Amino acid sequence: MKKRTICFLTVSAVLLLAITAAGLLLEQKAVQTDFTRKNLMPCAAYLFGTDWMGRDMFARTLAGLSLSIRIGILTAAVSAAIALALGTVSAVLGQKADAVVSWLVDLVMGIPHILLVILISLACGKGFAGVVAGVALSHWPSLARVLRGELLQLSRAPYILTAQKLGVSKAGLIRRHLFPHLMPQYLTGLILLFPHAILHESSVTFLGFGLSPEQPAIGVILSESMRYLTTGKWWLALFPGLSLVLTVMLFALMGGQVRRLTGPAGVQE
Repeated sequence: MKKRTICFLTVSAVLLLAITAAGLLLEQKAVQTDFTRKNLMPCAAYLFGTDWMGRDMFARTLAGLSLSIRIGILTAAVSAAIALALGTVSAVLGQKADAVVSWLVDLVMGIPHILLVILISLACGKGFAGVVAGVALSHWPSLARVLRGELLQLSRAPYILTAQKLGVSKAGLIRRHLFPHLMPQYLTGLILLFPHAILHESSVTFLGFGLSPEQPAIGVILSESMRYLTTGKWWLALFPGLSLVLTVMLFALMGGQVRRLTGPAGVQE
């Protein structure tokens, strides 16, 4: 079971890496127009068909997925770092710090998620920087709450209390005793942030508050294709949308497998 899980994670990581690299290589092709081949249905030459400007939808979809994956990785890493920092502060610096962190978590979670992403994105000027800021600064509360609970439970463990009485510094406690036990939950939470980040980036871009229309992002592709669905151009939305869903599901499955691998049952195998 453990070998199969590791194999699945390796294959999934390689596949996502291949999509990201292919999207980067096809960025120029994704924006090339050729009106002699516009609105072609999927065929051997154009697997996902072409759009109203003759752009290759397969290249545009891969470029959009690559951009979404890169944004997802960046924003998830920032969100996870914020969550880890606040969870550590809450557990180590006493009740006042814990109260402030808990209030901050409740405040952010009390605002509708997509609205918060849009507001931060607009405040940061939209575009790439706005989307990254909006997603990164809005996805940390749930993970911060989980890490805070784990750290508070660990900080009351007998060996931690003994180490404190022996004069071990707070930095030493965090580095040697708290973080090693926290890594399984942290890694699982980090991976599970990816699908949320990718979906919210695409949603905000679809609504017009994210990436600019010049970029071959999945949200842009889906937004533009809405005008052509009633004319029978079904492939313009089907393949990009399906590719986005499959990518998100793959990240979610990877998070579940990491949780199994690093959980008590997985460690004992």
